[in-house]
Amino acid sequence: MCGIAGIIQSDRHTVSQAELQSMIDMLSHRGPDASGIKTCGTVGFAHSRLSIVDLAGGAQPMQSADGMLSITFNGEIYNHIELRAQLASRGYQFQTHSDTEVILYMYAEYGPDCVQQLNGQWAFAIHDERQQQVFLSRDRMGIRPLVYTQTPSRFIFASEIKALFTLPDVERKTDLTALNQLFTFWSPLPPRTFFANVFELPPAHSMIVKNGQLKIWQYWKLDYSPNEETRSLDDWAEELRALLIHATQLRLRADVNVGAYLSGGLDSSVTSAIIRNYTNAPLNTFSVVFNDKEYDESRYQQEMIQELGTEHQTVCCSYEDIGRVFPQVIQHTEKPVLRTAPAPMFLLSKLVHDNQFKVVMTGEGADEILGGYDLFKETKIRRFWSRQPDSKIRPLLLKRLYPYIKNLQAQSPAYLKAFFNIRPEDINSPFFSHLPRWELTSKLKTFFSNDVKQQMIDNDPLSDFSDQLPEQFSKWPSFCQAQFLETVNLMPGYILSSQGDRMAMGNSVEGRFPFLDYRVVEFAARIPIRFKMNGLNEKYLLKYALRDVIPESIRQRPKQPYRAPEAHSFIDTKKQAARFEYVDQLLSTNKLQENGLFNPTSVQRLVKKIEQGRAIGTRDNMALVGILSTQLLVEHMIDKQPIASGNNDPAIMKLLA
Repeated sequence: MCGIAGIIQSDRHTVSQAELQSMIDMLSHRGPDASGIKTCGTVGFAHSRLSIVDLAGGAQPMQSADGMLSITFNGEIYNHIELRAQLASRGYQFQTHSDTEVILYMYAEYGPDCVQQLNGQWAFAIHDERQQQVFLSRDRMGIRPLVYTQTPSRFIFASEIKALFTLPDVERKTDLTALNQLFTFWSPLPPRTFFANVFELPPAHSMIVKNGQLKIWQYWKLDYSPNEETRSLDDWAEELRALLIHATQLRLRADVNVGAYLSGGLDSSVTSAIIRNYTNAPLNTFSVVFNDKEYDESRYQQEMIQELGTEHQTVCCSYEDIGRVFPQVIQHTEKPVLRTAPAPMFLLSKLVHDNQFKVVMTGEGADEILGGYDLFKETKIRRFWSRQPDSKIRPLLLKRLYPYIKNLQAQSPAYLKAFFNIRPEDINSPFFSHLPRWELTSKLKTFFSNDVKQQMIDNDPLSDFSDQLPEQFSKWPSFCQAQFLETVNLMPGYILSSQGDRMAMGNSVEGRFPFLDYRVVEFAARIPIRFKMNGLNEKYLLKYALRDVIPESIRQRPKQPYRAPEAHSFIDTKKQAARFEYVDQLLSTNKLQENGLFNPTSVQRLVKKIEQGRAIGTRDNMALVGILSTQLLVEHMIDKQPIASGNNDPAIMKLLA
């Protein structure tokens, strides 16, 4: 995995190599093994390399043999061997064994449509001198990032926003519409980012930059249209199993060792078990455990370690650890977060890096595509309840939800009915499944300053999202609508970004995701709902398909999504004080007033509540994390001020110069 950057001048000036160097230096954490720059008049590319495939011959930016095509590429094309053979049969000759060169000649043969044949994760740019254009593309699921901006004289792109901000003509300013969306959906709706006039290319989209103009289109779409397939459970299970085994085998293609995350949950257990049972690859696994037993899954991790006989390494995470690395975490996320869950993932990827591994296999995507989240159970129960809204029995099923959230489980049936309420106007809403979650998150906006609230008054995040829904969305089953919303919003915007790419690449580690092989995703969209969730038994087909390689206790354990301690990581309720100087600094009345995004009185009231041990709910925890992470971003990336934590990443500190 790598970092990429580029500049396309629209004013006929030649590209500055010094500017490209400053951009790629900022991305050295993504590719510490090598770097390169190539300029051709008004177009310049830069690349920082994490060497994984063809260690000797895969240097970038790379040119075609005739010099007419140049590429800078971040990602992996897992079917590059098959595509290379296809191209060789058409007369193409290769100088390297890298997947990068395969992309170049796939573009030469098929043009922008080449991405339809790629199986992998990518963000790349190709300079086509004959066509006098630059072609950019991002993978189907949004695993790898690609951000860009335009100034009056040029188009600029990179893997991360901090690289754009090394250039003097790129404005640093908060996008309040994006902030409003983030404090609703947990991430802005693409193409918006937290920063005004800085955009991300959405997942499954490509772009052509030519004569200063942008042409952007979607090349792949999810489709949950009901199908008439009459297949047995065993038939569906056999195909899912075969697809997952092959997807995992493809993702073991590398010229370096590949490890695996092992959380103790079903998904990472499946990927690890496939590696052990269906490949000859050595199995090295890595886990995070917590001092706070509410979040710890080490019991299940140990069970899988014994079952698979893995070489295993563990990092233990405390409240203090989360608070200590949080400024670094936010420097990498480049957007506010509402949960601390990325922080332990950052520590876990450091463990991987320290053990000399560059690649890890993980189980992300299984919950979204195979129906694993409690949100899907919630949707099913609320739909069932809505058919008899006066029933006293049906709402009792809500007790089956979120067993790991003790405060919610302690509430009365009346409270649960009110929290998961079903208003008549919500029944036909395209967002029926997500309204309770989004309404809870939106309550955090009460902490915004009056000025920010006033500027947001005419902005409706739900309307923004509605405009992005596909035409056929209303024809899909409610369960599949919920899956779509998770897959196109929370997964790329938070799970694969803030928790995924940014945390792993912050320590020069590449994540690979067998469940997000596009063939698996397309297959999963066709699976009958009753095989995804049998009653309230989530991921039923996955459990059935891999039942011979996963212990019964792992298959039958209650669903516990990955979580981490939150408010207590920053404020010690026993000492009634902030654990770190930066927390006091950023939540002070003066700093809140200076930045202008949050109401100092409301924030101070929240801090006092936490200090007194009275902040026990999800809303208070999310509020503190969201406010603190936003303040960190403003301080670092807009005001260019160091944080008094002593933990600033040296490479990122260049941004403050």
